Amino acid sequence: MEDTFTLLPLYLDPSSKAISCPSLNSSSIAAELALLNSTHRSLLTLDTPNSVPPPPLPLNPKRSAAIQKMREQGNASLARKGGTASAANSQAHTQEAIKLYSYALEMALTRLPWEPASIVRDEVAILMSNRAQAHMGLQSWPEGAADAETSVELKPAPGNGKAWWRRGKCLAEMGRWEEAADWIARGIETGGDESAELKALGAEVQSQLAKQRERETR
Repeated sequence: MEDTFTLLPLYLDPSSKAISCPSLNSSSIAAELALLNSTHRSLLTLDTPNSVPPPPLPLNPKRSAAIQKMREQGNASLARKGGTASAANSQAHTQEAIKLYSYALEMALTRLPWEPASIVRDEVAILMSNRAQAHMGLQSWPEGAADAETSVELKPAPGNGKAWWRRGKCLAEMGRWEEAADWIARGIETGGDESAELKALGAEVQSQLAKQRERETR
């Protein structure tokens, strides 16, 4: 015990509550006690109930900024893909966007437990919808459909009409007309005034579904 612990003859002033060690001449201990007393005085001046220190920031602003930056870089990669003449370069930009969205998702999903769950849901919903769009650029319809569905599960409506449309489009591209029709109907029901694009896609799906049923009855 002597190797790990030293009992110091500390003195607590009954009026100021300051701690000192008058019988020990040590500059390092004096500096530590001065810092402790300074912290104590600062806490006494707090304008909070019962002078209790406020909790730490519930949200890490640096992580929020990093997530937003990676999302914006992913969006920029998709924009460059749209203006690229070479198909190989276009694909590379889309893959880079998927990588950036995935990094941002990992950061959002590993936030500390006390950070607001609502923030995490919003971040993940947006990023999943963005990544679904990137998958669609590579014609990776199953992956796009899965990401868009996850986005909708986290944030059904309002404000998430793109994710509803993206999954409906992926299902249509896979020829899963009945699933697409059911999905689009749900999206229109919950999307409010955001359902214009979904309605247009729904009309296209219903047309294809009618053709399929006509072929089946021949």
